[in-house]
Amino acid sequence: MESTAALLLRRTKFSDTSLVVTWLTCDFGKLKTMARGALRPKSPFAGGIDLFFETEIAFVRSRRSEIHTLREVTLRNSFEGLRRDYSRVEMASYFVELMELMTEPEQPVPELFDLLCRAFKYLENAIPNRRALLHFESELARLLGIHIEGNAHAALSRVCHHLPDSRRRLMEKLPENGL
Repeated sequence: MESTAALLLRRTKFSDTSLVVTWLTCDFGKLKTMARGALRPKSPFAGGIDLFFETEIAFVRSRRSEIHTLREVTLRNSFEGLRRDYSRVEMASYFVELMELMTEPEQPVPELFDLLCRAFKYLENAIPNRRALLHFESELARLLGIHIEGNAHAALSRVCHHLPDSRRRLMEKLPENGL
């Protein structure tokens, strides 16, 4: 069994009682796990598998699949303040979409884990704004080694061929500096 710090990126219903959960982990990069029984009322995963949660997970590697078996989840930070208003959730969702696009399965880049963690902490306490979004994109491009001075958006777009549509909507409605 292996364990690592992890940020929950996506949950997908697999059956009436189970979920496939995508994590960004500190030690293993983007990782998918099967959380068997997670939707049962008395699941050991209850309260630990929600979007944007920072957790410590333990899992058993699969020999035949990219989906490993989740064994334990310990909540470290729920980033409760992130859920205060829709604009914070919307920006956090955009950051998660970017991470999913820009990371390869099971390729560890602890700096990306730290970047997303810092972004969630920022959103927990601050009003989302364009400057924060552009800073996140710039840092992501720099950490990936694709940064173009002053135009991280173009560098990220070039690598993944398009950025999520949510970026355009965010840029239209976000204030310049959180005012």
